Amino acid sequence: MWKPSQSEPIRATSNPEPQPPVHTTTPPVETVSRMGAPAGDQAVIGKGLFVKGEISGSESLYIDGKVEGAINLPGNRVTIGRNGQVSANVTAREVVVMGKVRGNVSASDRVDIRAEGALSGDVAAARISIEDGAFFKGGIDIRKADAKPAQSHGAAASASTTTPTSTETSKSTQA
Repeated sequence: MWKPSQSEPIRATSNPEPQPPVHTTTPPVETVSRMGAPAGDQAVIGKGLFVKGEISGSESLYIDGKVEGAINLPGNRVTIGRNGQVSANVTAREVVVMGKVRGNVSASDRVDIRAEGALSGDVAAARISIEDGAFFKGGIDIRKADAKPAQSHGAAASASTTTPTSTETSKSTQA
């Protein structure tokens, strides 16, 4: 009987102790929700959704479903998830491809094709990254970050972007 009485005071003392772990459990849930949208607001097209038409807006987009049409999110990030299938021209600040994309991609900053990703179409961006194992078929137009305003001035910008295209295309053909 003396052992159960010893465990009762321990339980009484432990009752206040589990309350702090409950409070400790709550912040990680908040941390997870913060991690879900690290770059601010992000819209999600889930695995079971099919969107046909034009998508435009002012927040980043994560696509894990199917999209056909056009995606125009300048200044934002478009991520095509592993289950994502996109048949559209994509215009954004940053494009990350982990699924399948069929269409031209234009990014003011960078295009990142991950190992499990596939992109069939032309790419125009300041930076591009193609991981080993990724599939890419198309042309590459590397634009300087400063060249974007200069393109509206005329042929000088067109000539500077045409030369890297032929060089980059031959490099991507070898890979």
